[in-house]
Amino acid sequence: MPKHHRDHHNPGDPARPRHPGEQGRPAEPSAAGEPGASGERGKPRPARAPRPAGEARTSGERREARARHRLRSEVPSTVGLLADAQDFAAMRGYRSFTFEDHRDYLHQVEALLRSLAAQGIHTTVALFDPDDFADFCVDQGLDPDTPASRTRFTAELGGAGTAVPYTGQPIDELAPLLVDEAVRQATWEYATLLLAGLGACAECGEDIGQASFERAGLILERLLAQGGPGHHHIVCSIPTKDEQLVAVLHADTSAAPGTGPRIRGRDGLDLVTVLAAGIALGGPGGLVLRCSSPGAKDRVHGWRLAGGRLIPLSAAAVFNAYCTDADTGEPVAPEPGVDYCPGFEVDPPGPHH
Repeated sequence: MPKHHRDHHNPGDPARPRHPGEQGRPAEPSAAGEPGASGERGKPRPARAPRPAGEARTSGERREARARHRLRSEVPSTVGLLADAQDFAAMRGYRSFTFEDHRDYLHQVEALLRSLAAQGIHTTVALFDPDDFADFCVDQGLDPDTPASRTRFTAELGGAGTAVPYTGQPIDELAPLLVDEAVRQATWEYATLLLAGLGACAECGEDIGQASFERAGLILERLLAQGGPGHHHIVCSIPTKDEQLVAVLHADTSAAPGTGPRIRGRDGLDLVTVLAAGIALGGPGGLVLRCSSPGAKDRVHGWRLAGGRLIPLSAAAVFNAYCTDADTGEPVAPEPGVDYCPGFEVDPPGPHH
């Protein structure tokens, strides 16, 4: 789905292979005499003669180099990553992309990321998608078979594409993380478009998407409030005509007065949007809540979607759902240290669903 990479040669060397979309660093200005620089009265400053081999730099030159190094540590970097072998193979069709083995490419990207981190440079890793790259080059009138075009595309990814910060993760963890993030983003976009296209209710004129989103938000509040203090893991799954929408939420709640739930990242938005899509469609779907707290067994509660309403499951139904292999239908042993509990009311029937 994505990709990107850099090696450690000189960024200015045209022969240096770059992985797709590597965002190159800005070239450092020369100490003096850079073309276009101005001297007294606007006259061009004469170029400095090359320093004889072995001659030490002046104190002024050392100060300038240190200043540039400090400034460079404040300039973030973006590295595009070709996370899977299929995308890597697609980029191999460009002559300027000179990497031959995907595994070796990943090792080189990992070495690059460590090098940037060692310099104190904040780096974002973005998913490099060859199809999106080709479309970008067509839109921008760029030759796709150049490192410069890959660099421009990667710069765009850093601001708008699927990306995660590099915090020292091994590449074998980072690549799946990027793919999961891309799937989550695509799921949210699909559910959002679905809600936006439903229009108004024929009976009351209410915007179906907006009303469903608001109801889903209230349901989430009730789930976390009635689940009690501790860590909560919620999974919502909604089948649609084109996609299986799945959203996952992690949150922590406290018994302290006036303390609201702490929800990880954008989990809340993702789950509410997917649940709202299930409510609005009025079809099947399901939601599971797992509650964990110190010194107690985990509790699992379940609900099913029917007719646009989230209906609690019985304890037996929750047990059967958890203790049945989804692929074979065969029973599986219950998980030790877990109580399978009935769902509770979080979506009371109203005058109009």
